Amino acid sequence: MLNLPIFVGIDYHQKIVQVCVMDQTRKILLNQAVDNDPEAVFRVVAPFGSNVHAAVEACTGAAEFAEQLIERFHWSVELAHPGYVARMKQTPDKSDWTDAKLLAALTRAGYIPRVWLAPKHIRDLRDLVRHRHGLVEQRKQSKLRLRTLLRNHRIVCPFSPWTIKGRKWLLDKNNIDSKTTLFLLRDHYDTIEYFDKKIAGTCRLVVLHIF
Repeated sequence: MLNLPIFVGIDYHQKIVQVCVMDQTRKILLNQAVDNDPEAVFRVVAPFGSNVHAAVEACTGAAEFAEQLIERFHWSVELAHPGYVARMKQTPDKSDWTDAKLLAALTRAGYIPRVWLAPKHIRDLRDLVRHRHGLVEQRKQSKLRLRTLLRNHRIVCPFSPWTIKGRKWLLDKNNIDSKTTLFLLRDHYDTIEYFDKKIAGTCRLVVLHIF
């Protein structure tokens, strides 16, 4: 009996997950909430068998969760596309209980709208690229604030403010008579330099992941 396949739908949330276990006859063996912990999910599913076919609706954190179930317990786990799963619902009832049941039923029927479960190194690379993008956006905002400062005080630099000559000219107290403005310019340049270093370090890690 333990070799017969069982079908598990997991409705993922940050603190808890709803687990529905279904057999080949569509009989619901279990549908309950447990802690968001692969070990907790395994404990409630294990009494019904080891030939587990599971689906988790794709969302933030679901990929890592699914990979742990695969690596630690050797389950067959797929990520389900949330948009397509929602269209397959035959009831307006929106609850964790019904969502987990639907995922289990779709897994049993082989109708899971799959999302590619990227391997760990690809997910790490995505995190690095997103992090770099965020750093670039923050550097951009610092540059915009510096330009706004120049316009507010009607400061016209004869060079681009992003060149060595431009920075030197703008940080020269002979050209900028306001101590406050000079302080703000220095602070903006320090911030931009900080993000330059952070971006460069992230880019090095991206290259290492690629090659």
